[in-house]
Amino acid sequence: MFDYLIVGAGFAGSILAERLARGCGKKVLIVDRRPHIAGNAYDHYDDAGILVHKYGPHIFHTNSREVFDYLSRFTEWRQYQHRVLASVDGQLVPIPINLDTINRMYGVNLNSFQMDEFLANRAEKLEHIRTSEDVVVSKVGRELYEKFFRGYTRKQWGLDPSELDAQVTARVPTRTNRDDRYFTDSYQAMPKQGFTRMFANLLDHPNIKVMLNTDYREIRDMVPYRELIFTGPVDEYFDYCYGKLPYRCLEFKHETHNKEMLQPVAVINYPNDYAYTRVTEFKHLTGQEHQKTSIVYEFSRAEGDPYYPIPRAENAELYKKYQTLAEANKGVHFVGRLATYRYYNMDQVAAQALTVFANLIGSSRAQAAELQYEPRLTTLTVPMGIAGNGHAIGNGHSHGNGQSNGHSNGNGNGSCRTQDRKTNPRRRTFNST
Repeated sequence: MFDYLIVGAGFAGSILAERLARGCGKKVLIVDRRPHIAGNAYDHYDDAGILVHKYGPHIFHTNSREVFDYLSRFTEWRQYQHRVLASVDGQLVPIPINLDTINRMYGVNLNSFQMDEFLANRAEKLEHIRTSEDVVVSKVGRELYEKFFRGYTRKQWGLDPSELDAQVTARVPTRTNRDDRYFTDSYQAMPKQGFTRMFANLLDHPNIKVMLNTDYREIRDMVPYRELIFTGPVDEYFDYCYGKLPYRCLEFKHETHNKEMLQPVAVINYPNDYAYTRVTEFKHLTGQEHQKTSIVYEFSRAEGDPYYPIPRAENAELYKKYQTLAEANKGVHFVGRLATYRYYNMDQVAAQALTVFANLIGSSRAQAAELQYEPRLTTLTVPMGIAGNGHAIGNGHSHGNGQSNGHSNGNGNGSCRTQDRKTNPRRRTFNST
């Protein structure tokens, strides 16, 4: 009997499996229909021996010390600050838009104060911000919106920014200084030996069993368990009874080149040219030294594995119907981006998983993240050596003739209480490739 069946071996499922097993001593079965752990963060070595991210670049960043410290138990980190360039009007310029972006685009030499004025003169003041288009146009004006945002958004989401909620482009700031980092979080790093190795460490516990290449529906009636944690699409769980929730899907084209480096930064966005949205070169992310390099072209698609919930009001309303069903399903917990129809970063999913675990055990999240289960110690009773005359030694000394001498001290019954001890847990290892 398993205490928990967990569907999905990505961030949400793996963190909950680890906490339930190592934090509470629960027995967990985690299943995934893919042939690997780590979900979309899965990385592996390609045929050339280069560490690549199978499902596009995953860059870890967070402002949560709690989340960072928790994951630090399972990986060493390589410090990395992500930078992105956009190919616009035949040149590569920093994105998010900053002071250098404007100076290069317009051939000027503005300072931060002058850039404030520059953007203010172009911004269109709107009384109500409703869409992604409104967000950008109200900050930087229509020209920069057309150059940097509209084409990229249409490729990425299959919709015009005017059809999407404001949250999509609100995630991308505009800076009046020269800070060209894509993220400004307090903690920015990459797992030193890759994401897959980190996940293998998360799941390395004798109370955790992993089944890959398995759809949970194939085994849910065969494997006894008490509660279910579901991290897949919530509409799929309920057999699409209200219709399908819209997701945006991705397609990847990987290439290896006989060259040490191809790009000046890890990611180059293509808002206006080509069918792909961006190109990633992985050696920037991993720091790997290799005579060759591997890149991936990323294409956004309407069909395929679900990646991004599409943020529109009507989709949010449809999700609420599924949310009501989910909340009524006692003993089933819905966690993660797809299960809660939210556009979460990796650290946000990790935080959500820790919060769910805290709720399950009735604790604060900080306490839940630190909890370590101490198994109940068993007292063993073993017989002492017995001499030919049937008397047990009581003083602990044996004689050369093999005969016992005297009476047992303490309880006088010839038995002793061994020291409490823990057995070494059986360890499982996963290949990170």
